Amino acid sequence: MKYSKEAKPERAAGGRSRAVPVALLLVVLCAFSFYLGGIYSTGRSLLDVNGIVVKGASSSSSASAVAIQKDTNTKAVVVFPECPADYQDYTPCTDPKRWRKYGNYRLSFMERHCPPAVERKECLVPPPQGYKAPIRWPKSKDQCWYRNVPYDWINSQKSNQHWLRKEGDKFIFPGGGTMFPNGVGAYADLMAELIPGMRDGTVRTALDTGCGVASWGGDLLGRGRGILTLSLAPRDNHEAQVQFALERGIPAILGIISTQRLPFPSAAFDMAHCSRCLIPWTEFGGLYLLEVHRVLRPGGFWALSGPPVNYENRWHGWNTTAAAQKADLDRLKKTLASMCFKPYSKKGDIAVWQKSTDPACYDKLTPVSSPPKCDDSVDPDAAWYVPMRSCLTSPSSTSSRYKKLALDATPKWPQRLAVAPERIATVPGSSAAAFKHDDGKWKLRTKHYKALLPALGSDKIRNVMDMNTVYGGFAASLIKDPVWVMNVVSSYGPNSLGVVFDRGLIGTNHDWCEAFSTYPRTYDLLHLDGLFTAESHRCEMKFVLLEMDRILRPTGYAIIRENAYFLDSVATIAKGMRWNCDKHDTEYKADKEKVLICQKKLWSGKNTQH
Repeated sequence: MKYSKEAKPERAAGGRSRAVPVALLLVVLCAFSFYLGGIYSTGRSLLDVNGIVVKGASSSSSASAVAIQKDTNTKAVVVFPECPADYQDYTPCTDPKRWRKYGNYRLSFMERHCPPAVERKECLVPPPQGYKAPIRWPKSKDQCWYRNVPYDWINSQKSNQHWLRKEGDKFIFPGGGTMFPNGVGAYADLMAELIPGMRDGTVRTALDTGCGVASWGGDLLGRGRGILTLSLAPRDNHEAQVQFALERGIPAILGIISTQRLPFPSAAFDMAHCSRCLIPWTEFGGLYLLEVHRVLRPGGFWALSGPPVNYENRWHGWNTTAAAQKADLDRLKKTLASMCFKPYSKKGDIAVWQKSTDPACYDKLTPVSSPPKCDDSVDPDAAWYVPMRSCLTSPSSTSSRYKKLALDATPKWPQRLAVAPERIATVPGSSAAAFKHDDGKWKLRTKHYKALLPALGSDKIRNVMDMNTVYGGFAASLIKDPVWVMNVVSSYGPNSLGVVFDRGLIGTNHDWCEAFSTYPRTYDLLHLDGLFTAESHRCEMKFVLLEMDRILRPTGYAIIRENAYFLDSVATIAKGMRWNCDKHDTEYKADKEKVLICQKKLWSGKNTQH
């Protein structure tokens, strides 16, 4: 019902004027504004635990929310409950329990679909029963504790392909695979014969789509070839492929080529690989190949083994006919040629194509060709929730940037690590001088970190994440240590991830207001530098810390370099997550910044035993 000047409601007998509650509301608003002004004027942190609202129990499917208690010294103590035991492999944004809400089109339900704010969990993900500290690298490449990744599907369904086998209390990884009849070592050796750049430092970064348990990437990394592979697989009925990879100490991330771009910039990888990854490369106008083309550096290689390669000798086991496989191969060759891929080499089960380094190859493309030429409306480096497009980004025939990104114009590894890439000029506020300064700064900082945390640089730490990098300086400073680093560049800041890849490092775009695309307990060390300062206006930092706890291994570490404005509140929340933390000065002993070194405890869930 609408009220008008002509029809004012009658005032109830004995009632008060509506002006009274309005006035009261104004008084309350003024008082609240004065309170907020007091907070900002005194420098009080918005993360202060006294400001956290105590919530009651949530739905029956989740644990109760965070509670605030008082200790004997009347200081606030944050208490986080344990998640139920069946949350031990919880991946919030790729949760199979929520898949039925999304469509089956191109398996898009396996992409990132993060829960709404009201469904976010405020509990600690428990380790599985019998969890213990992971086996250290390099032994971990070939074995892991069964109880750390207690999933038998691959063992039972793929036993004939020798992906892994269970022996006592361990999983053993013999290096087998669908296309590795002679072991992954022989397979990688054959590929290096076909691509000499894999031996001389030309090829440094690789993407393995549909990676299985990441045996290919593990072999390249473990035998000192200098090739850093980022393995990619969705969370599917194979259960824990990515978790197996990370448990082994091999770089991996949850993801699928479906409807959204992969979270990488254009021209990122020197090489891409698919070993019977079952991706329908020629369907939808070659859309999935267009995404490989986007993330592959000019002159980079795409290696394929499995259908339809070597169909003459393999078609009997593929539940198909030789004629059908020949047609598939012809269609694949035609599709690749239309995208300026050239046949490079082929032997046995492996075929290799190379992305053209000649911009003139793209001159034949038009808005109506197949594939069509992209317009300029979407940045090819934009990759966070950006839909894939069935078109090809076409450099002009005089494009100097395209030529400078080419593999043959890139310094070989390891020289490229210290060279300011040409692409740095496209990052706002960046320059070669800023790159050099950043490199020197991180060498000094890392030296200080190692003094504070002696485990850094030892075999106690293998999987490392730099949660908000700029140029990958922290990762570069650790290059001689037995670690690999996932470099995360904020999807809301200057997109410098291309510079990270140009250096021969790996990483991803991400928004820390959401969960990361990985399983629980997959990193030994999390490092962040000013993340709370940069993102506190967008993200509730309590959830960022809970996400850090989810992905950090028990007994793992966090290095939190932050403005002192935030650190006390961060330390209080960390204590509620059962972390032990110590505050330290920075290497400059500055008052504005401090370093918090934390270690996550190994604890047993209510329904688990150790």
